[in-house]
Amino acid sequence: MTIDPRLHRHIAEHPYPLLFATISGAHLYGFPSPDSDFDLRGVHLLPLRDIVGMRETEETIERSGLHDGLEIDLVTHDARKFFGLMLKKNGYVLEQLLSPLVVYTTPEHQELRALADSCVTRHHAHHYLGFAETQWKLFQKADPPHVKPLLYVYRVLLTGIHLMRTGEVEANLVKLNELVRLPQIPDLIAQKTGGPELGKLETADLSFHEAEYERLRRELQSAFEQSRLPEAPVAAEALHELLVRLRLKEANIQRVPAT
Repeated sequence: MTIDPRLHRHIAEHPYPLLFATISGAHLYGFPSPDSDFDLRGVHLLPLRDIVGMRETEETIERSGLHDGLEIDLVTHDARKFFGLMLKKNGYVLEQLLSPLVVYTTPEHQELRALADSCVTRHHAHHYLGFAETQWKLFQKADPPHVKPLLYVYRVLLTGIHLMRTGEVEANLVKLNELVRLPQIPDLIAQKTGGPELGKLETADLSFHEAEYERLRRELQSAFEQSRLPEAPVAAEALHELLVRLRLKEANIQRVPAT
């Protein structure tokens, strides 16, 4: 995917220095509609003076709207908050960090990417099981059903299964389906990419998709139980050292070696 220059211009207007900004959402997952917005996700670095005083800080920046003709949804977290999320069973932040759709990067972004494997645990399966359940309920609520939440169900479960078996974070449904070859996926993606973001499902065998949902949930649960991934992340100290270095660098302070 070629990165639209207008996204670069939008990122350049961010109020704080960025470590990275990537594209998440439907573009990352492999099924953007023509009217899909661009989900920009990233990490910013608050000035030292803003985090050592009494004032409340903007740990999270959220901006949505039309910019240069593009619908953009921007969310960035301060480094401390994002690093903390990396140490939880939050697959979403790892997908953002490892997204190949990079709008802005730094050497520290590459350091973070290298630490991602040390944050993955078998308990990330719970993130994907919970996310899939939420999307399945959204799919069931709509009458007639929408294709978007159904695709999210398949994407989330297949991402979780793949992660448990390989330790690799893969968020793109097209690539995931190259491995498992579910015959219903290409048609669902074609409906989503060829229509509006909230397009109705043209034809739906609801009992079939429900059976597939339950089957893949069982498969993810089984993959979790058999996974050899660690029980807990091991990147805490490395993330701490990186954050300290970033703060001191931003403040132009030389670190005193420990005695």
